[in-house]
Amino acid sequence: MGTTMRWRSLGPVLVAHVATWLAMVGFARVAGLPAGVPLALPGAHALPHAAAFNLLAFVLPGLVLAVVAWCARARWWPDASLAVGIALRLWLLAALLFALQGALPLDAGDLDGGGSRAHASAWMLWALAFGAGAALAAIAMPGVRLVSLLAALAVVAALASPAVAAAGAADRVLLLAWCGWTAWLAWRLPRRVG
Repeated sequence: MGTTMRWRSLGPVLVAHVATWLAMVGFARVAGLPAGVPLALPGAHALPHAAAFNLLAFVLPGLVLAVVAWCARARWWPDASLAVGIALRLWLLAALLFALQGALPLDAGDLDGGGSRAHASAWMLWALAFGAGAALAAIAMPGVRLVSLLAALAVVAALASPAVAAAGAADRVLLLAWCGWTAWLAWRLPRRVG
């Protein structure tokens, strides 16, 4: 397929990722949060503009990525192998879980409490779906194998590292890997890769 089709899928993904990063950096600065805090903290209940942050950082980007993942499965691989189909469904699931993080914001007054636990659960499920999707894509989709393998390894490293990494490093590594993997999939998938 041509470059136009590739940009139709990559363009929205890039806009979604830019919105996420701009929201995370911009809202953190506006709120005066120190470096190293969780990326989702500007969306905590007690902070100003939390709803706008959650919408721009999680909900809208996650839904955009879900649409791109849905189209990849529905249009580009109508008769995909089982492994490719599952990898694409895991991408869709991960995108929806990414959006869900914005619907379940942290509670700034109780980072270990109920609301924050719901957000942390959505974050963990997103990371697991993302990691599983990337690992399966690395096995089943030769055209995205290397980037998918690197993304899967980044998920493993991020989930294993909170005890040894600097504060806030795990969520940043995961988000960078997510952005890179989904952008690469959106660029490569209009051409049959597996």
